[in-house]
Amino acid sequence: MPDSAQLNSEQVEYWGGAGGVRWIAQQHRRDTMLGDLGSAVLDAAEARPGETVLDIGCGCGETSARLAQSVGASGRVSAVDVSALMIQQAMHRLADFPQAEALLADAGSHPFPEAMADLIFSRFGVMFFGDPTGAFTNIRKAVKPTGRLVFACWRTPQENRWMSAPAEAIAQHFPSAEKPDPELPGPFAFCNPDRVTRILTAAGFTAPEFKKIDKMMDLANGEGVEGAVRSAMELGPAARLLDGQGEDLRATVADTLRAFFTPLLQGGRLELPAAIWIVSAHPA
Repeated sequence: MPDSAQLNSEQVEYWGGAGGVRWIAQQHRRDTMLGDLGSAVLDAAEARPGETVLDIGCGCGETSARLAQSVGASGRVSAVDVSALMIQQAMHRLADFPQAEALLADAGSHPFPEAMADLIFSRFGVMFFGDPTGAFTNIRKAVKPTGRLVFACWRTPQENRWMSAPAEAIAQHFPSAEKPDPELPGPFAFCNPDRVTRILTAAGFTAPEFKKIDKMMDLANGEGVEGAVRSAMELGPAARLLDGQGEDLRATVADTLRAFFTPLLQGGRLELPAAIWIVSAHPA
């Protein structure tokens, strides 16, 4: 098994390269698909006027802009991501918010000022640390004694059919693919509350609270079966299987996904279950 430094380096390389390119290409679609879930975790975080917020794994800055609106001119938002490509997008998005900055940095090791933040926030950005306990120990230093940590992470693949079902549908084309280790960095790395609790308490936080949120995710996003095919092939487990593959195989996979998605389309929507945890904790 790779060590934590190698795992972290792989994530930085991926999101700074192919993963970042694909995320930006899908930015509008993803912001729409994740809108309700993003709103749920923002509501749970309750960013208030005048507060200082760290948005970890900010991506293209959609949540950062909403946090900046919540904290107002007297507050401060630092949007942090390892992807230079996505940080550039975040900079553009935050241009109208002088109280917000976009910072290219690894939140797991960056020397944040101590006790700077009232709120550490993340929408699906904390499951990719090579050493999650070490990363949250570093993040813990940045939280005020009266501060709080609130983030969203995906529950199990079985509960998130919008991601797992497309990958299963095309698995026949990848017979040698290894089953991913559930504790390696990835979208489902924090699906187990016991593991998350161990990580956070070891890093200096209180035992976290977990709130379940369930919804149906529309993969078509108003674009029919072809939109669902593009979505599955651009991001998520199915997209990872396609990394580095040739056009012939990609075309075959697209045909398989069309056959899988077509019977699921109803009234222009192609819905599959999505399930998250909203995790909340405080400095111990």
